[in-house]
Amino acid sequence: MNSQSSSTVRVRIAPSPTGNCHVGTARTALYNMLYARKYGGKFILRIDDTDLSRSTRESEEGVLEGLRWLGITWDEGPDVGGPYGPYRQMERAHTYRETVDTLEALGKAYRCYCTPEELEAERKEALAAGKPPRYYGKCSRLTAEERARLEAEGKKHVVRLRVPDRTLSFVDLLRGDQQKDMSERGDFVIVKSDGSPVYNFATAVDEHHMAMTHVFRAVEHLTNTFDQLAVYDAMGWDPPQFGHLTLMLNPDRSKISKRAGAVYIGEFRDMGY
Repeated sequence: MNSQSSSTVRVRIAPSPTGNCHVGTARTALYNMLYARKYGGKFILRIDDTDLSRSTRESEEGVLEGLRWLGITWDEGPDVGGPYGPYRQMERAHTYRETVDTLEALGKAYRCYCTPEELEAERKEALAAGKPPRYYGKCSRLTAEERARLEAEGKKHVVRLRVPDRTLSFVDLLRGDQQKDMSERGDFVIVKSDGSPVYNFATAVDEHHMAMTHVFRAVEHLTNTFDQLAVYDAMGWDPPQFGHLTLMLNPDRSKISKRAGAVYIGEFRDMGY
């Protein structure tokens, strides 16, 4: 289902289960829940667990428990189900694989066999020449015979998206016009060598297939939006509307952090709030 084919507002919170429930996660969840309730929409909780080395079910339950303690409820999620499940990214591997297959068939993604050493050498060469340190598409020019030989040799590969050499833009609902010259970005990785999806790729695929109409999230995700837009562009999908929230700050206007006091919901609960 296309994200723009639904007349019902659909928003989400998508925490990574890599630690305790942060106050910033709670604030974003609250904003999304209130937006959904105001417009008669649906609020979805999705677990973004693509970071396999750090994600745990214990952390996931801690996040859900913290949000419930605050009175935040959701209409769809891993604990309550729903028509767009599963709601854990690593349970949606078939969806990512199908999208990658489509992109490769369309010639909009390709396998890259470059080693870390080769990539580092290319980066240094670009910097020395005064060019942006991006991937310049060496493997995008491989012939079918060359690819077959590399596969036969058992060479590991990632999958890269062919990024358009043009400017991508969108209107942020909170920040106005945003744009980026993607020619400076280069063809970025969407699937790692172990077969797992990269965050921005998985996120774009999920927003589309879960029919999200709006994405409200922290401003540190603003730069991620352009990689996600590149995925939408390659697949011919209409993106949701984006709005990026301000940072949470301490009274001295420094970024909120553990060093300055409590930042986790469990800490506030234990303090008697």
